[in-house]
Amino acid sequence: MFDILMYLFENYIHSEADIYVEENELTDELLRAGFNKTEIFKALNWLEQLADLQHSDESPYLITKPHQAMRIFTDSECKMLNVECRGFLMFVEQIGVVNSVTREMVMDRLAALDKPYISLDDLKWVVLMVLFNVPGSEEAYEQMEDLIFDEPTELLH
Repeated sequence: MFDILMYLFENYIHSEADIYVEENELTDELLRAGFNKTEIFKALNWLEQLADLQHSDESPYLITKPHQAMRIFTDSECKMLNVECRGFLMFVEQIGVVNSVTREMVMDRLAALDKPYISLDDLKWVVLMVLFNVPGSEEAYEQMEDLIFDEPTELLH
């Protein structure tokens, strides 16, 4: 499912292509690209749930001012996210790329991937996808893009 999300993000959202494509057309395109129909529906559902996180009146993420809160990871979250991933998530919160609200949206979407282990690269892309879908997060989105694409290639001393 994550490969489909990446495909959609790179080919529609990140490339600024026309993102208003009929679901049937999109499903057909993904099938032609070699993706499994069950995984396609899971990915589309994942994206719908992401959109619902900020549009639902009952959403715990829909608040006007994000509060500062310390995140304590559960045992299952620690198994899914290694120390490097948890550290990165805390880092992007400390530098203001995500706040406590968007952090929890990221955690929700990571859990919905239904993967036993999330790599650092996968985490970065999920953060980017969440920020893309949160109104008013354009600057944070750009900062996250910089963190993904402008990584130093040499060690800094």
